[in-house]
Amino acid sequence: MVYLRIVLQYAAVLAVALSLNFALPRIAPGEPIDFLLPEDVLVNMSPEEHAQVMREFGLDLPLGTQFSNYVSGVFSGDLGTSVSFGMPVWDVVLSRLPWTLLLMGWALAISAIVGSVLGVAAARLKGGKLDIMSLVGVMFLGSAPPFWIAMLLITLFSAHLGWLPSYGAAPLTAMPGSWEWVSGVALRLIMPVTALTLFQTANILLTARSAMTIALGQDYITFARAKGASENRIFTAHAFRNACLPIYTNIMIGIGNLVGGALVIETVFSYPGIGSLIVEGVGARDYNLLQGVFLLATMSVVLANLAADLGYPLLDPRARQA
Repeated sequence: MVYLRIVLQYAAVLAVALSLNFALPRIAPGEPIDFLLPEDVLVNMSPEEHAQVMREFGLDLPLGTQFSNYVSGVFSGDLGTSVSFGMPVWDVVLSRLPWTLLLMGWALAISAIVGSVLGVAAARLKGGKLDIMSLVGVMFLGSAPPFWIAMLLITLFSAHLGWLPSYGAAPLTAMPGSWEWVSGVALRLIMPVTALTLFQTANILLTARSAMTIALGQDYITFARAKGASENRIFTAHAFRNACLPIYTNIMIGIGNLVGGALVIETVFSYPGIGSLIVEGVGARDYNLLQGVFLLATMSVVLANLAADLGYPLLDPRARQA
C-alpha cells in the first residue's frame, strides 16, 4: 500500500511538471519565427505568410489543443521537431545527453564516496582536527555557487597555469575513440567534474556526519557497549548501518541538485550537454526543444526522488508501516 501511495503522489507531481514545461517557454516574450528568420524577412512578411509559418509549426492552434498534442506526444515518444535544429527533438537531446550523463555520473560517484567517507570519519573523530576542517570546508563549499567555483578553477588551472582546457568536451582534431581523443575528453572533464563534485560533496558530508552523530548517541549503542561489543563493531554494525539510510536518501535526492548544477557548469565551460542546449533553445524560443529538455530534467529529478522513496522501505523495514 505504501508503494501505491508513493507512485500516485509522483504521478500528480509529473502532471504538474508537464503543465509547467508547456507553459514556461510560452511565457517568454517573442515567437520562434522571430529568431528563426532574418529581421528583413520578418519586416516584409505579409500576415498570410506569417500565419503559414505559424501553421507549419503548429503554433496557430489554440493553447488547449497544443497542450493536448504535447501530452499525447510525451506518452507516445514524439516531442515534435526542433525549430532551431530542424530535426526531431529526441535526436537533438540524445546527441547531447551522453556528455551530461558522463559529467553527472562522475560527479555523483565521487561526491557520494568522498562525502560519505569524510562525514563518517568526522563523526567518529568528533571534535578533532578532521572534524573541524570538514565543517569549515562544508561551510565554505556549501555557500559557494557552482559557477563561482567553476570560474575560480578556470582562472587558476587554465588562465594562470595553463594545465587544463577551459571549454568544450573533446579535442576537435582527434579521431573519436583514439587515445588522443579519450585523453582530451578526460582533461576537459576534470574542472567541470571538480566544480560539480565540490558543490555536492559538502551536502553529503554534512548529512553523513549528522546521521552518524545521531546514531552514536542512541540507546542501542549504549546497550551494545554494556554488552562488551568492540568499538569497531559498534561503529560499523550498529551506527553506520542505521546512518546509511539518511545518507542514501540524501544522495538520491541530491541528484536534483546535480541536474541544476550541471546546467550551470556546462554553460560556464561551454560543455556540449543538456545545459548548453537549454541556452540555445531559450535564445531561439524553440518551444519543442525547451519542452523536451525541461521534461528530461524534470523526469530525472522525479525518478531520483521516487527511487529514494521506494528504496527507503527496502533498507528500513520500519518505514513499510508508515
